[in-house]
This record gives sequence, C-alpha cells and structure tokens, in this order.
Amino acid sequence: MAENEKIKDVVELRRTAGEAKKYVVLTRILGLLVIILVAIVAIAYAISYFYDKFGSFTVRVNKYDMVNQGLSLSETPDFDHTISVLNAGIVYDMTNISGKDLPENIDMINGSHNGENYIAYTFYLINAGDDTISYEGEMYIENVTKGVDEAVRVAIYKNGEKTIYGKTKSNGRGMEGDCDSDFLTANLVMRELKEDFRPGDKDKYTVVIWLEGNDPDCVDDIIGGTIKFGFDFKIKETT
Repeated sequence: MAENEKIKDVVELRRTAGEAKKYVVLTRILGLLVIILVAIVAIAYAISYFYDKFGSFTVRVNKYDMVNQGLSLSETPDFDHTISVLNAGIVYDMTNISGKDLPENIDMINGSHNGENYIAYTFYLINAGDDTISYEGEMYIENVTKGVDEAVRVAIYKNGEKTIYGKTKSNGRGMEGDCDSDFLTANLVMRELKEDFRPGDKDKYTVVIWLEGNDPDCVDDIIGGTIKFGFDFKIKETT
C-alpha cells in the first residue's frame, strides 16, 4: 500500500506541475492579448482624435441611392467605378487670407488642390443609373471649436457658377459684404435641389474653404480653432 501511495503522490505532483505550467502560459497569452487590445484602442483613439482635430471636408452619397439608382461620386469626369465617399486633403495651421487672393483657376483642377491657407476640392456627381432623378445636396459643419465658423468662408462652384457663403454678421446686422448668401442655419451652409438629372449627367462641384481676414470676427481668439465640413447628397422624391 505504501508503494502505491508514493506512486499516487508522484502522479498528483506531476499533474499539479503541469497545471501550473498551463496556468503560466495561459496568463502570458491573456496578458499579451490585453496589451494588443489596449494598443488597438489607443491607435483607434489617436486616429479619431486627429481626424476630429484636423479633418477638413468629406463628400458622401447615400449608399442606397448609389446601389439602387447609380448616384455616384468621382474626382474626375472620366467616371469608371462607383464610389460613395470622397475625402478632401487636410490643411494644417491655416491662417487668414482674403478671398480676393484665391487663384482665378481654382475650379479648374480635379480632386484635392489645397493652397497653403485654403482648402480646395473638385469632384463630380454623376447619374450612372438608368432613371432620370432629382437630388438634394446639403453642406454643413460637422464640428467646430473656438468660434472659427464666425470668420470662415465657403465658396461653391457648381458647373462654373460661384456662390460665396458665410455666417450672418455676429452683430445680427445682415450678410457679410463679401458673401452672396448667409448660412441657412448655425450649422447648415447651404441646401439645393437639382431636378431632371438624367442618366449620364454630371454636375461638377468645387468647394473652397478659407478664413476671411477682412471679417471683423477674424480675431486672435480663434487661433488654434478647428472646423470640419460634410457635403451629403441623396435622391429626392418630388411631386
């Protein structure tokens, strides 16, 4: 019996040692997974942070409208594939300028063509479907800090026709002198409806964004502020 008890003790000891080894390995694996998870979260946070801080301008088409009706975006008029989202390039450390100093041919270059102190982006909205449709476009402020929007200007060229948008004067006394139209609301820059948009039709848009140095609200208090815009398109049912 004594011999059997010794054998049993050895087996139990080996089993315990094996379990301890498995526990150590499992602990290390779990620790490594935690480190990887923390790293992923940190990277995602960093990407989100910098996008929110420096993101400038995104154009989107409703995906349902793209898939079912062929309403699509392109950076060039030679359209060869469907896409529902376009992102303009980013301008860091933008300072104020006068809108009169913008290049005269600013709407003649496709895609992102920023200057040192302005955002410029040209894209095409295309009816790649088989039906004649109507669409609605809305440009709006997604995020803003330090009151930068009080001095911002947005010029939209649609098929070569230019309209400059800005916020109503902060004193409430009407439109800024260099603008053609006020923002519709505090966050909505403009809205438009295009009817009779036929298969194969293309509308060319150029969006230019800058801080207007001649605006009375372009003051030192907005230094370090940020702003981000979105431009969304969707098919609109008309009666």
